Amino acid sequence: MMRKRTVNAGLMLVVAVVTDFGFPTASLSQEIMNTKDNFIVYEANGPRSFILSRARGNFVALHFLLKTTCPYCMKHTYEYAVRAHEVPGVHHVFLKPDTDEEIKAWSGLMDASYAVKTDSSCYVPPIIYRDPDAALAIVFAIPTGYAFHNQVVNYPALVILDPYGKEVFRYVGKSNADRYTFDQFITKMTELRKQAQSK
Repeated sequence: MMRKRTVNAGLMLVVAVVTDFGFPTASLSQEIMNTKDNFIVYEANGPRSFILSRARGNFVALHFLLKTTCPYCMKHTYEYAVRAHEVPGVHHVFLKPDTDEEIKAWSGLMDASYAVKTDSSCYVPPIIYRDPDAALAIVFAIPTGYAFHNQVVNYPALVILDPYGKEVFRYVGKSNADRYTFDQFITKMTELRKQAQSK
């Protein structure tokens, strides 16, 4: 059984028993701070969690999706989920600041709109993680101020972290339709890996 408790002060997340990439882990007594160096996020409507420090050795792609139902977020998430196998060694972390119920409804719409049109062998339903109150988006300084669905939200963004957990690239869209395509991602990852090998 997973238990978790959120402490408001300092954006601190105290973890009791968590899962990481879908596998059970031992009880964690230490406090994980929600910072760029290490953070933990929890799957919406599921038991899994993602801890940055456990992803060392791999690149991590953080996908900051818009709050509320956004068809471009669905298309972006679907494209990366279907093609993720083309760039191995990358953990894709899809983040939404909505409630569990809102994310469940959004995911259902995405599956209904896209997944049924795809060869099931190419589609692995992506894990959608919650970013309550856009706390992680704030930590990563994702710009806010975008008016969308009668709300002011953070802009859509892609942040790539290297195998040491350091940010090496970011793309912030100018609108909900402005996204970093997977073809662009392939090119960028080839460039980033060459840079890492030359160090």
